[in-house]
Amino acid sequence: MWDQVYNPLGNATLSTLAAAVPVVTLLVLIASGKVKAHIAAIIALIVANIVTIAIYHMPAGMSVRASLLGVVVGFFPIGWIVLNVIFLYRITVETGRFELLKRAIGGVTNDRRLQLLLIAFAFGAFFEGASGFGTPVAITGAVLIGLGFSPLAASGLSLIANTAPVAYGALGTPIQGLASVTGLDPYILGAMVGRQLPLFSLIVPFWVVWAFAGWKGMKDVWPAILVTGVSFAIPQFVISNYINPWIVDIGASLISMGCLILFLKVWQPRELWLSPALRGKDESAATMTTPKPMDKTPLTQSELWSALLPWIIVCVVMLIWGNGGFKTWANASFVWKYQVPDLHNLINKVPPVAAKPTPEAALFDFTYLSFTGTGMLIAAIISGFLMSFSPARMIAEYGRTIKLCAISLITISAMLAIGTLTRLSGVDATLGLAFAATGVLYPFFGTLLGWLGVALTGSDTASNVLFGNLQKITSEQLGLSPILMAAANSSGGVMGKMIDAQSIVVASTATNWYGHEGSILRYVFLHSIVLACLVGGLVTLQAYVYPFTLMVLQ
Repeated sequence: MWDQVYNPLGNATLSTLAAAVPVVTLLVLIASGKVKAHIAAIIALIVANIVTIAIYHMPAGMSVRASLLGVVVGFFPIGWIVLNVIFLYRITVETGRFELLKRAIGGVTNDRRLQLLLIAFAFGAFFEGASGFGTPVAITGAVLIGLGFSPLAASGLSLIANTAPVAYGALGTPIQGLASVTGLDPYILGAMVGRQLPLFSLIVPFWVVWAFAGWKGMKDVWPAILVTGVSFAIPQFVISNYINPWIVDIGASLISMGCLILFLKVWQPRELWLSPALRGKDESAATMTTPKPMDKTPLTQSELWSALLPWIIVCVVMLIWGNGGFKTWANASFVWKYQVPDLHNLINKVPPVAAKPTPEAALFDFTYLSFTGTGMLIAAIISGFLMSFSPARMIAEYGRTIKLCAISLITISAMLAIGTLTRLSGVDATLGLAFAATGVLYPFFGTLLGWLGVALTGSDTASNVLFGNLQKITSEQLGLSPILMAAANSSGGVMGKMIDAQSIVVASTATNWYGHEGSILRYVFLHSIVLACLVGGLVTLQAYVYPFTLMVLQ
């Protein structure tokens, strides 16, 4: 057995700085724009191993095994999702169905600000609720680039929009993960998150349009933005507080899409915003080719269903794949469990991060049928057959997709390796304890701890599992509500989703803007920080000024 050490240098400040070295290395290399993302990830992984072995005294064999486990986990399930989403997208392009989809969306609105609301926010929230794990950014990024948005706009705005729904993603998986490590009721945790995020579900649609079109561009379509935000925020609150935390995103997104589409039948902006690029400087605009004029002939009923068919199939399959009953059945038969030798249950998480010494599992559950990416592959194959795509053409297209995504898959795997290694070594916990030492300011910094967790791991679920119990223990010591701070970990975490390295690679892959991950990171970073601080401010108000918001219904 090896016990994690959270202050290896005997000085909290020095240990925190040492713990930050791997992630700072990764972010600085990517943001510099001078190092390709996959090279940056590999260098940061090497640095992480040096830190864990030389400073944290983690046995070298364990460090290497943890890294290899992360590499595999990076491909299954994250890389597997990206690969098959891009495969589906390429099939729709090859069959001409994507051109029909563009015309269908144009039939709702040609205004790019309103397209952002419909696709990046509402449609993306549905896929976050149904499957999560990178799916919404992959799909909305691909759709937006197909609609003619600039690569930076399609990438960055998809990332910003995919925030408020994340806490309830994949049918409430982050909430379930939080409940599992804290011992708190998932219904109460879901309700508490539902008293934090609806405000941001109202803010984020305004924020996305402002980031794209500026203040005046946002002001000119404020009625549509308000309809989108309110019709998402109210159902998000009601479902999370009075029904359950599992169907929040699906219910809220469908209501929001329906309300926006109906509203646009009776209201349209006076002037259409047709520019595909971000306001101000958009370095990606120069890489765009002049699009051919879009056919504005109204779609027939048959063409409309033909355009929507692949996405309807995806929605149906994702709802099935996200269902707990299906996962239970699939995982009972179609699974291969691999316990990593000389690593599984041989590392102890110890106080104060855990209430008592707790072995860390090092398992690779190859639940190959229930993977979201497998569902996406099946949806793509079904769609291909229904669109008269022959098996031979599908195989050839899949080969081209693998070639297209190869570098991105390497990058994602290396980044997940860093996340897995820092979690198993206790490096992440050292950073978490630094936030926990902030005393009366803990409601603010504890929220940012959730943000940090997602930025490091790429997953709100992983952040909740990593820091959930620490939030509970620290809040009890400070006389704060453990329900509030556990929920704040998840709510703050959603704002870290846009800057985690794997999400940025997913976005660059979906938009065919390879090698520009640094540009995407630089664009979204400030948005992420500011929004996370706003969530922290709200949680602080709940803790000290408006404690009545903590009255969670039993």
